[in-house]
Amino acid sequence: MPVVEVRRVAGRTAFRLGRHSVSGQLHPRTWLVCLVLAVASFLVFSAGIAIGDYPLGFVDVVRALAGGGDSYALFVVQELRVPRSVVALLVGVALGMSGAILQTITRNPLASPDMIGITHGAGFAVVSGIVLGFGSGLGTQVLGLAGGFAAALLVYLLAWRRGTTGYRIVLIGIGVSWTCIAAIDYLMTRAYEYEAQQAMGWLVGNLNGRDYDQALPLLIALLVLVPATLLLTRWMRVLQLGDETASGLGTPVQLTRFALLLTAVGLAAFATAAAGPVLFVALAAPQIARLLCRTSAPPPVAAALTGALLVLASDLVARQLLADAELPVGIVTGAFGAAFLMWLLARINRQRFG
Repeated sequence: MPVVEVRRVAGRTAFRLGRHSVSGQLHPRTWLVCLVLAVASFLVFSAGIAIGDYPLGFVDVVRALAGGGDSYALFVVQELRVPRSVVALLVGVALGMSGAILQTITRNPLASPDMIGITHGAGFAVVSGIVLGFGSGLGTQVLGLAGGFAAALLVYLLAWRRGTTGYRIVLIGIGVSWTCIAAIDYLMTRAYEYEAQQAMGWLVGNLNGRDYDQALPLLIALLVLVPATLLLTRWMRVLQLGDETASGLGTPVQLTRFALLLTAVGLAAFATAAAGPVLFVALAAPQIARLLCRTSAPPPVAAALTGALLVLASDLVARQLLADAELPVGIVTGAFGAAFLMWLLARINRQRFG
C-alpha cells in the first residue's frame, strides 16, 4: 500500500508518495481560494439565470436546473438562459487557463492570447470570411479556430531560432497581433454596412444568442485540454527557472514549451470561436489568481476559476447596465481589463525601479 508522507520543509508543506520519487508541495491557501472562487462562480451563474424579463428566485433556479418546477420556468432556465451562462462559464475557464500557461512559460505577466496574436488572428479569419464571402459555409467557429491556430503557428515559426524563448514569442506575437489588427481595419473599410455590423458584433466579444451549438465544441475541447494542462504542470513550473536550469534538470525544454503552447492556443482558439474576442480576461485572471493564492506563478486551476467568475460577472453587468439593450460582454471586460492593465504596468514599474 502506498504511504503518503507529509512534512513541513522550509516553511512549506511537502508530500512524498511511498518510497518512490513522486513528491510535491501542498498549497492549502490555493485550495481555499479555488473553493471560494468556485462558490462565487456558482452564485453569479445562478444570478445570471435568475435575472431577466421573467425574474426567478434562487430556489426556483436550482429546482429548474435539477429538472423540477413548472414548465414555464423550466423553459426559461434550460432553453433560454442556461446555454448563454454555460458558454460564459466555459469561455472564462478556457481563457483564464490559457493566460496562466502563457504567462508562466514566457515569465511575462503581460503575455496573453490577446497580446501575442492568437485572438486577433481568429478575428482576422472571421472578418475575412464575412467581408470576402467565403465563410458562409464554414461558420465563424471554424474560421475562428483556423485563424487562431494559424496565427499561433506563424508566431512560433518566426520566433524559432535553434529553439524558442518566451521573450521572442512575446515580441513576435505583438508584431503578428498588430499586423492582424491592421488587416482587420482594412477589411472593415471594404465591407458593406451589413457586413461591417456583423463583423463588429463578433469582434467585441458577444454572448448574445449563444446556445449549445457553441457550448458543446468548447466543452469537448476543455475535457481534453484541461487534463493535458494539469499533466504538464510539473514541467511548466520547472520552465520558470529558465531554459538552462530546466535543461540541466532533465526537462525537454523545447518539447515541453511546444506542448504547453499548443494547449494554451487550443484553449484560447476554442473560446474565441465560441464567443468572439473577449479581451483582457486571459491577461487579468491569471494575475488576480496569483495575487489571491500568493504564488510565484499563476496557478492554472485558480486562474481558470477566476476567468469564469470574471466573464460571468461581466455578462451580468452587460445585461443590466442599460435598461433597453444588452451590451456585448467584451465591452465590460475591455473596460475592466484596461484599468487592470494600467494598474499592473504601474505595479511592475514600482517593483523594477523601486
